[in-house]
Amino acid sequence: MIIAVIVIVVVLVLLGVFYYTAYNGLVRLNQETDEAWSDITVQLKRRYDLIPNLVNTVKGYAAHEKTVFEDVTAARSKAIGANGPAETAQAENQIQSALKSLFAVAENYPDLKASTNFQELQAELTDTEDKIQASRRFYNGTVREFNTKRRTLPTKLIASRAGYKQDKEYFELDANAEAQVEQPVNVNF
Repeated sequence: MIIAVIVIVVVLVLLGVFYYTAYNGLVRLNQETDEAWSDITVQLKRRYDLIPNLVNTVKGYAAHEKTVFEDVTAARSKAIGANGPAETAQAENQIQSALKSLFAVAENYPDLKASTNFQELQAELTDTEDKIQASRRFYNGTVREFNTKRRTLPTKLIASRAGYKQDKEYFELDANAEAQVEQPVNVNF
């Protein structure tokens, strides 16, 4: 009788330790994905803040390129208002395309390419693009880890009871935009 009680107590303690460990692991991974997404939004905001300065610099040399400036401004506005990884990725694809057009215009103006202000903005934008890419890789890695842990047994049984019923979204750009990010929109003139 005493042995049966001891076995039951040990089993209950082990189940409690497992539940505690699995639940805390899910909470930790959930927090890491939230933090990683925050890192992405900080870098995106930094880039969004650079864009008006870049547009104004290019405008000084190529004022007649109104459509390009409007496209960049519209893409920036849409990106600022985006919510969540999927909507942000879609907006980022548009902003990458708009920036590529802006830099294509800039290539036609040698005085602009030689401008110290323009070169500094290029360097900052390139640095920001690198940080966005690194933040995106970290975020997607933590999302993968969270989703895997949430889907696998026996943690899956705990995840649904703990309120983690859905996978986290990856932050994925389309292949064309991703190639642009990996080689930042010809920022190096």
